[in-house]
Amino acid sequence: MSEKKKKIKVKFTRGDFLTIFGAAAGSVVVAQAVTTGPLSPFNSMLQGQIEGDYEHLHHHGGNVHWGMVIDLDRCIGCEYCVRACSATNDVATDKTWNIVVPEETSTEASFYFSRPCLHCQDAPCVEVCPVGATYVRDDGIVMMNYDRCIGCRYCEVACPYDARKFNWDERTDTNPYIPTWGIAEVDRRPRGVVEKCTFCSHRIDAGLDTGLVPGVDPEATPACVNICPVGARTFGNLADPESEVSKLIEANATIRLREELGTEPSVYYIPPKEGL
Repeated sequence: MSEKKKKIKVKFTRGDFLTIFGAAAGSVVVAQAVTTGPLSPFNSMLQGQIEGDYEHLHHHGGNVHWGMVIDLDRCIGCEYCVRACSATNDVATDKTWNIVVPEETSTEASFYFSRPCLHCQDAPCVEVCPVGATYVRDDGIVMMNYDRCIGCRYCEVACPYDARKFNWDERTDTNPYIPTWGIAEVDRRPRGVVEKCTFCSHRIDAGLDTGLVPGVDPEATPACVNICPVGARTFGNLADPESEVSKLIEANATIRLREELGTEPSVYYIPPKEGL
């Protein structure tokens, strides 16, 4: 019987930059990350989810929970994920939904940390929204209803991962990533709303409607996953033990950011190896 992988708790030390520390034997990994900002009011927020407007959404039923595994040891910092996401979702260059930042382990080994929205199942952003504009779908994706959003930015403040961006101005810019890195597949968001990564839900929904499998068929898979030249990102159904994401989590020591807050993120990280 294989040794059961270790569970790891994560603590932030500054805004969405992850520093991972490996233990001496190399079999135990401790992760530490930090955040600045007003997080303390949200440490105990574990109320039920606020229900949003589900009428316009696809419902495919079954045991589905979409999630992602990011292998930090593979990531080369090329930022292809940032560019493909920004093109596909027509995101402003100063409000990218994905980030890639250089980091070091405790032994000063270099690696790159990347982060989309983590699609928390007990999401502080959902709990603070006064109008139900942000909500968790029944397949685990945290979504925004831009028609409901009143621009209060409570969700932006509540997010422990800095994964939300507010549109201060109406977009009139030309997206520099189009068409080199993709074609816009969704409409631009209006002025005065908060926006975020959706796991390319439009692809997932359209793909399922035509019999495609997200995480397997590129047309139904998030753009950031498809574009990665080294396979650092894997997407799929966390509720399916036979999916590639489930197998990666079973086979590797993984971490989830700020897991001690009870947010239940849907993104798992395989930590980088320590340098010699």
